[in-house]
Amino acid sequence: MIRSKTRKCLHCKHFFKPEPKSKKRQRFCRAQDCRRASKKEAQRRWLSKPENRDYFRGLSHIARVQAWRKKHPGYWKLQSKPEPLQDILITQPVETNEDSGEFIESPLQDVLNNQPLVLIGLIAKFTGLTLQDDIASTTAHLKQLGADVLTGGNRHVFQRQGPKNTQTVQLD
Repeated sequence: MIRSKTRKCLHCKHFFKPEPKSKKRQRFCRAQDCRRASKKEAQRRWLSKPENRDYFRGLSHIARVQAWRKKHPGYWKLQSKPEPLQDILITQPVETNEDSGEFIESPLQDVLNNQPLVLIGLIAKFTGLTLQDDIASTTAHLKQLGADVLTGGNRHVFQRQGPKNTQTVQLD
């Protein structure tokens, strides 16, 4: 008889596939309510052991916590605004070799100038990249393509190359 690779959740009673690393121990599915029930059950089991009943009670624990609080004053208060993980994308003007007269911004440029996070999100969404270095190199390439569009140079970079060894099919 082949064993089923699914298990019945102890909380919601639905069948689920356990995580590979914890398949022997996992008894609850990944639904939010079931995860809460799992936590509650784990705490109940831990507290049911006699050696854990008074784990956080007693004068020794009070003294330990008070000493830690004196050593780390204001730990739970936010001292200052945290530094951002990424630098803000600063827009740069497009340099042209030719005198193009007055430059009038289009709505697309307004959106891109005012929404750098949208641009980064679009690059991540369409390319599937999530690492900052990969997005930065893609952004540099897209910046060059954008400059080429605005200045009219290097139009050959926009030609799409299909996969090798493909045949053209003529549809009627």
